[in-house]
Amino acid sequence: MKFLIVGLGNIGTEYDATRHNIGFDIADTFVIKHGGIFALDRHAFVSEVKWKGKIFFVIKPTTYMNLSGKAAKYWLDKEKILPENMLVLVDDLALPLGTLRLRASGSDAGHNGLKNIQLVLMTDKYPRLRFGIGNDFPKGMQVDFVLGKWKPSEMPAVKDAMLKSVDAIECFATQGLGKAMTFFNK
Repeated sequence: MKFLIVGLGNIGTEYDATRHNIGFDIADTFVIKHGGIFALDRHAFVSEVKWKGKIFFVIKPTTYMNLSGKAAKYWLDKEKILPENMLVLVDDLALPLGTLRLRASGSDAGHNGLKNIQLVLMTDKYPRLRFGIGNDFPKGMQVDFVLGKWKPSEMPAVKDAMLKSVDAIECFATQGLGKAMTFFNK
């Protein structure tokens, strides 16, 4: 059984370790845990990981956040993976720091990466793992907050939630989305 794991983020060192790139960071953590490496390929950095009889194509789109759908669709089509076997890893301002929410479908909630995936796939029916980045910013400073680096005081919660995110990906693939939602949507 094949899965596509899509970590959302922006390419470029100026975006490394920013809140908006948590999808890339979770993808990296998953791939490192399973002994994989990323290589540049069409529309994305890609790693193929095998674990417990499953094949994971983990991608970090090189299209920038606003065009993430192009990479997701290309890899779904190339590897003949159904959208229900795709899990998109995304930051979420509406969730407290470190909170995880798995969903089978739903709105893009104003997130440009999800918005583009839904536009390109012509559906909102694909699983996503939302990673809470909190919303501790002054009015009018949302962009600076989202594109900002984590505070040192936030790092313990971020690292813990990243490890739980990897567990959620594994649970999604081995036990199904319903079980994963039960375990991780707390």
